[in-house]
Amino acid sequence: MRVTTAVVAGLLLALTSTGHAAGESVLFVGNSFTFGSGSAVRFYRSHTVTDLNNEGVGGVPALFKSFTEQAGFDYEVALETRGGVGIDFHLDNKLGVIGRRGWDKVVAHGYSTLDQEKPRDPGKLVETAKQLGDVLRAKNPKVDYYLMATWSRADQTYPARGAWAGQPIEQMGKDVRAGYDKAAAAAGAKVIPVGDAWNRAMATGVADPNPYDGIEAGKLNLWTYDSYHASTAGYYLEALVIFGSITGRDPRSLGDNECSGYELGLSTSEVHKLQQVAFDQLKEMGTVTANPLMLPKPTSPDRCMAR
Repeated sequence: MRVTTAVVAGLLLALTSTGHAAGESVLFVGNSFTFGSGSAVRFYRSHTVTDLNNEGVGGVPALFKSFTEQAGFDYEVALETRGGVGIDFHLDNKLGVIGRRGWDKVVAHGYSTLDQEKPRDPGKLVETAKQLGDVLRAKNPKVDYYLMATWSRADQTYPARGAWAGQPIEQMGKDVRAGYDKAAAAAGAKVIPVGDAWNRAMATGVADPNPYDGIEAGKLNLWTYDSYHASTAGYYLEALVIFGSITGRDPRSLGDNECSGYELGLSTSEVHKLQQVAFDQLKEMGTVTANPLMLPKPTSPDRCMAR
């Protein structure tokens, strides 16, 4: 009896998905670092997720949704975002949206400098992250709550006016991570180390650390044109780290020919490098274990299946 590759893939999908609750909900609460400002990610596959603000955003949540579908998970993904705000905005203005139901998993983050009015001060983040956690647990006491520690901003580091001016590029990411560690401890949440992964990408030569002096050949620019928000590659790395953090799955299991990377214009080499960075960061934290070949992969990049 001849068994096709498609049948084998389907069987393996069923096997690897066993034990994952069908239709678990994942809500993203954030700002432009979630909706993908400045990149092709912003409106990517918006039909696959629910934008609770009805703005047609796909963003990082849609990338996460694509990764999880390819890995055999069945998540219902939604987002509630507003540019240039911290968690306090969502508490003050969006509780009616966020609290309309209980969520199984929630990923949230605050303003990129920890506090827009007082850069480097984590106090507001700590307070509001705890308040949001209380709101979420009132609806679902078993919610898995994640706080996403964001990245170093080149525009806050290299120009003299920046809050981290004159410091190494990795320092802002480290300070932001320290703030998120405090917030997570207060809120009973887990930290998703996106900023740490960015630092790793720069330290290992995958990404160029300074967009102001030109991008070295063979290296990625994780920032977009404003040296503040992420590029497509930067958001792709963000989504990979979130994927591994929530599912526990090795990001490399998606394969070099992962379809969303292809649709967004990343080369197989770039996809491979970013998956490796995400894996290395999550492995260091004990979040994932090595398992790079979960499912049969296409021999060349192709479009994502229509869904």
